[in-house]
Amino acid sequence: MGIAATGLLAACGNNDSTVSSTPTLSHTTTAAATTSASTPASTSAVATGQPSQAPETPADTATPERPQPVPTNAAPGDTSKLTDKDKKFLDALKAAGITPSSPDIALSIGTYVCQGVAANASDQDLMTFATAMAGSDPSFDPAKMPVEQAGKIYIDTAKSTYCQ
Repeated sequence: MGIAATGLLAACGNNDSTVSSTPTLSHTTTAAATTSASTPASTSAVATGQPSQAPETPADTATPERPQPVPTNAAPGDTSKLTDKDKKFLDALKAAGITPSSPDIALSIGTYVCQGVAANASDQDLMTFATAMAGSDPSFDPAKMPVEQAGKIYIDTAKSTYCQ
């Protein structure tokens, strides 16, 4: 029986496991041509050499909803939970000409500046973040001051009143 099994295995091949032919896509191509030729729009497009027209869209389609801008005179958030240090920082910003649309924005910037100072972050890193945040505040008006000036005010004010 061992000889028969050896002979059977030997007859199966020469231990070559490579593929000897490449598959073709002729079935897919023929099927696709047959399928597209069976529709009237495709038949006329193929016969004339012109692309078929897309169906028309209704004229009364609704435009996508857009978010409403935040009014620049929006009431500030709840200030009843602010600490004395928070209030001192916000008052100093106001005295310097900055009135944020929300205390949270200003306090986030102040907290970042203080954390950056504690971590020995460079002035450029602090300025990049503070400027970006100041410029993204809906109440920021570039006609009143450049965004770089607002960023510097945030940094200087945080260092003098908030980081202590």
